[in-house]
Amino acid sequence: MALVGIVALAGGCARPGGVDGDLLDDWPTMAAPAPYVPEPGRCYVNEFAPTSSLSTDRPVDCAKPHRLETVHVGTFTGAAADLQKPPRAGSGEITTAYADCDAKAREYVGDEWRNGRLRLGVALPTASAWTGGARWYRCDVEELSWAKGEPVPTNRTGSVKGALATADSPLRLGCFDVKLARTGKVDTMHPVDCGKPHNSEFVGVWDARKHGYPEKDRDWLPFYDGCLKRVAAYVGVPEDRNLRARTGVVTVPARSDDWQSGDRQVRCYLWVDGGRFTRSLKGVGPAGLPVPTG
Repeated sequence: MALVGIVALAGGCARPGGVDGDLLDDWPTMAAPAPYVPEPGRCYVNEFAPTSSLSTDRPVDCAKPHRLETVHVGTFTGAAADLQKPPRAGSGEITTAYADCDAKAREYVGDEWRNGRLRLGVALPTASAWTGGARWYRCDVEELSWAKGEPVPTNRTGSVKGALATADSPLRLGCFDVKLARTGKVDTMHPVDCGKPHNSEFVGVWDARKHGYPEKDRDWLPFYDGCLKRVAAYVGVPEDRNLRARTGVVTVPARSDDWQSGDRQVRCYLWVDGGRFTRSLKGVGPAGLPVPTG
């Protein structure tokens, strides 16, 4: 009889009201996992990398030391979103994304970001994340330091939001002491208070989109001409045949990888061999930057 009872319970046990006996079909359908999307305004201790993922990102409060700050997160749409793989470096999709990041970075920091010790990079999802549906691009800004005579990424504390909104921002590029190597090329550029002796000063940014990346000596000629125009406007001297006698220039285009991504702007600095100025030359006119007579 015990066996009969067990069989009866297994084959026809009582069911509570509203339960049909199928334990699977009453669970709601679970949504597919959404791909990771970074957030604007977050800071990271990571160094910049061309790809980003949830497993590699190390976010931190922006009030603490960090290397990167995300100023904008955009989305690839249209044909770019239909690609089977993330856009390759130098593609039209990347240059379009960089142009968007460029504009958003200016808004975020409060001025042309190249006027400050800043660099902009565009990070993409990994190939596996792209396959999983991720279509974002991240616009990251990092602070640069000239402590060793050349611009290198450095840690900072505090957000860069609005950091260039004022003329006296410590992030702004100013005066420098430039030293040359024996080859005649720039060896080091050390930032100097404009009230102390210096021979160089940042004068602005020149648009080099009509030119290729300079590799040979002759490639630099239009860059020198473009930056000389920026010097003339900054100092307030004529763009005539005496301009080259008044000053030389230091031209600093974007890194080759940033140039390929779409950064075709050049930082321009006046430079006077043997000059020992003790004030900014902005707006001083011909008397402040005279034509040498000796």
